[in-house]
Amino acid sequence: MRCAVIGAGAWGTALANLLAENGHETILWAYEPDVADAIARRHENPRFLAGVALHPALAATDDLGDATAGAELVLFAPPSHALRHVARDAAAGIVAGTPLVVATKGIEADRLALMTDVVAMEIPGHPVVALSGPSFALEVAQHLPTALVAACADPEIAQLVQRTFSTSAFRVYTQRDVIGVELGGALKNVMAVATGIADGLALGFNARAALITRGLAEMTRLGVALGADPLTFAGLAGVGDLVLTCTGSLSRNRQVGLAIGEGATLAEVLAGRETVAEGVATTQSAHALAARVGVEMPIVAAVRRVLFERQPARWALVELMTRDLKEERA
Repeated sequence: MRCAVIGAGAWGTALANLLAENGHETILWAYEPDVADAIARRHENPRFLAGVALHPALAATDDLGDATAGAELVLFAPPSHALRHVARDAAAGIVAGTPLVVATKGIEADRLALMTDVVAMEIPGHPVVALSGPSFALEVAQHLPTALVAACADPEIAQLVQRTFSTSAFRVYTQRDVIGVELGGALKNVMAVATGIADGLALGFNARAALITRGLAEMTRLGVALGADPLTFAGLAGVGDLVLTCTGSLSRNRQVGLAIGEGATLAEVLAGRETVAEGVATTQSAHALAARVGVEMPIVAAVRRVLFERQPARWALVELMTRDLKEERA
């Protein structure tokens, strides 16, 4: 197939490289001209995926029209805040009916839309697939074993994506619960910030386990309210991605929380960062989405107070521990 990957951050680069290694004619669009040039000329992306030798057949461009021309599959992997604008600009160059795969994780800040919905709004008339699960880009690029899920209302399109991406080290499962897969991928980033804060405060492994578990309960609660299958949150895009992002040393969201727990302000943590920690923005949008549908998410609310209202992190954790006693499944 001829594949276009839109967004040359670490994740987009790793997925484009995988497609090229699978024998697909793949072109990667980079917003930054220097990134496109480095990939095209030196087969590396030192800004976002340093130390990885990219497949020599992987092409790159900073011209969106060149990237999408003739593509039989288009994958979107820009940051969540840029997805709508990028999808809108790309729409005219995409052939009608071409499958669109969305690897961006998040909830849109203003409209509170999921990422597949953003793409569907801007590029109507195409099947849209959510690709999510526990995956650090660097490990994918290093061919370490990884398993993800491709979710689409049309099972044949999900299977097409499954066949296109799968390798002996990259296993893709399919399912239909797009909402659950999307929410799992977005909300786990907020929980990773919370876990990082607790680790920065040196609250111990017990606290980490409690946050992960209760975080999963919050994710499931919001998902069910929005029509997701609760079992999705027990799968790769739910507990799988949650555990990885909350405990893995490569997790940018956990690193943000860790620094804040150790005493840094959000502005200090974000200053000079070129890569995006999606959990910061998703904290605001998840809190607003939960309020819209009347779902209680105390961990999300606590992270929001710490990040945006300057509440001391230790106070926020104390408030979580001293909430009214209740049944676990209530």
